[in-house]
Amino acid sequence: MPDPRIPSAFLSLRADIERIEAGGRAVRDVLPFGVAAVDARLPEGGLRLGALHEVAGGGGGAIDTTVAALFAAGIAARTRGPVLWCMARRDLFAPALDLAGLAPDRVIYGEMDDDKSVLAAAEEGLRHGGFGAVVGEVGRLSMTASRRLQLAAESGTSLAVILRRWRRQADAADFGQPTAAVTRWRVTALPSAPLPVAGVGRARWFVELIRCKAGECADFELEACDETGRLALLADLVHRSPAPPAWSRRAAG
Repeated sequence: MPDPRIPSAFLSLRADIERIEAGGRAVRDVLPFGVAAVDARLPEGGLRLGALHEVAGGGGGAIDTTVAALFAAGIAARTRGPVLWCMARRDLFAPALDLAGLAPDRVIYGEMDDDKSVLAAAEEGLRHGGFGAVVGEVGRLSMTASRRLQLAAESGTSLAVILRRWRRQADAADFGQPTAAVTRWRVTALPSAPLPVAGVGRARWFVELIRCKAGECADFELEACDETGRLALLADLVHRSPAPPAWSRRAAG
């Protein structure tokens, strides 16, 4: 859903630019998140299909890497058709993906020897055109490699997701380098939802949209993917404007 604050003339100009960039190809469909606050910040009201998107954890630790993978799984779960997941590390936990809505019988796992092979397999999967989504786990993503993936995605309707994983925290600086991705996301774990009784509530994430082609950056505090792959606005924020997370206020102080 377009942001009502954006002038109609600007939206018309944006549509003209998209048609020119498409080079005569049909305008792509989108995959909405189903969360109005998020979809309103995306120029087309959702993630563009037939395009490349990047996801990374907010830190180099296992927890943030895991939530980034679950965020990617939730996106893939809401597409139609099988999902190709390419990786060079044999540590993907299928039951966790299932909890994020991505059923095991939908996933084809491609285990490669290195990032170069992962990128090649992801590109072939996108050109095949039979997948709802293609996910590739890599540490580095050059402009050349990302452009190849974007062009391969444009040849069909598969949604391409590159999940960035680093063996060393120093390698995370590569995430700041420009790529051809249409959107770039960073996901960080937050304390889970409080419960009135002992137990662990629904997981919560701090989700940052740190790059959006033809759009602006934004950040959100959201409840993690449910069994259908859908995110949700925090229950205590539904009827009021979100405040900065406590950890960011402490950092500012």
